[in-house]
Amino acid sequence: MSAKSMPAPVEAGTPRPWQQLLPLLRPLLTVGGALVAGAIPLLLLRVNPLAAYWSFLSGSLGNFYGMSEVVVKTIPLIFTGLAVALPLRAGLWNIGAEGQLYMGAFAASGVALAALSGNYPAWLLLPALTVMGALAGAVWGFIPGLLRARLGVSEIITTLMLNYLAILWADYLIYGPWRDPGGFNFPLTAVFPKAAWLPRYPGTRAHAGLILALLVAVLIYFIFTRTKLGFELKFVGANPQAAELGGISQAKLTLWVLAAGGALAALAGVGEVSAVQHRLRPGISPSYGYTGIAVALLGKSHPLGVILAAAFFGILAVGGSFLQQTKFPTLFGSGTVQVPVAIVEILQALVILFIIGGELLTRAKH
Repeated sequence: MSAKSMPAPVEAGTPRPWQQLLPLLRPLLTVGGALVAGAIPLLLLRVNPLAAYWSFLSGSLGNFYGMSEVVVKTIPLIFTGLAVALPLRAGLWNIGAEGQLYMGAFAASGVALAALSGNYPAWLLLPALTVMGALAGAVWGFIPGLLRARLGVSEIITTLMLNYLAILWADYLIYGPWRDPGGFNFPLTAVFPKAAWLPRYPGTRAHAGLILALLVAVLIYFIFTRTKLGFELKFVGANPQAAELGGISQAKLTLWVLAAGGALAALAGVGEVSAVQHRLRPGISPSYGYTGIAVALLGKSHPLGVILAAAFFGILAVGGSFLQQTKFPTLFGSGTVQVPVAIVEILQALVILFIIGGELLTRAKH
């Protein structure tokens, strides 16, 4: 064999091509593994998994209404996913996106309800409630950031505990001072003035919050890849001790990223009250904040990955509702069976388990 025809030697430590592709394929393998594992409970119900998954996809993506509802679910998940992904870049865990969402909804509702009894310029209302909602979420994220930076208190515990305070505070207002006396005894606030409604796409509940979510994702990508702050976030997340020796203030970075994460999650709450519900009500979030953790992990804390992961969980939510209404012929027998919506929660849990398992295997190899 001539020297020219011999393969080039591979240097020690140089990843092979398939190893370089593995980080990109891992989310797909995670979803695929979860779907395979999710077939087990379907088989126990005597339902053909392929038929169930096809019905699942056709219900969420096979018609215009389903796709528009996927967008409705995806918008808040992009915001909460980014709210977790941004601090995670610096090695911090924001478990408080759910509470920050509620604080955003609370502050935006306060502005909108005040406009019912005041004379405010209509053009100012939407910007005002958006800014106030983001500020409320930023404050809710700043508190655990301050406790972490000054006292070393775990942000995991404080962000989680603040979720309950925010939800209970919103419930107090809805059942108490903000309750609409004309709401037929239901715990709801009054309907916002139309100037406080975020525009919807005609004939759907999908709204302009999608544009804002995508712009924010692009901004965060720019910060990650083109700014000194993005370098510092990556440096601190990879090696906090070396970053401190290099002159990077972890305290300031902690305050900034947790406050920014709170503002992002709050924008999800602003969208829900301003565009979807047009009022504040109990249970404004079906755990968007907690699902945002899985979105950030599945998306590998990359803005594009977060968008795709949010769309995936949006499809899960809409497809699961459709799946619950469909009757399937039973395997190995006669009759039909309905799939409970809990199957969707099982799939979400399996995705999270596969994500954690993949991360543990990756760390074990290193």
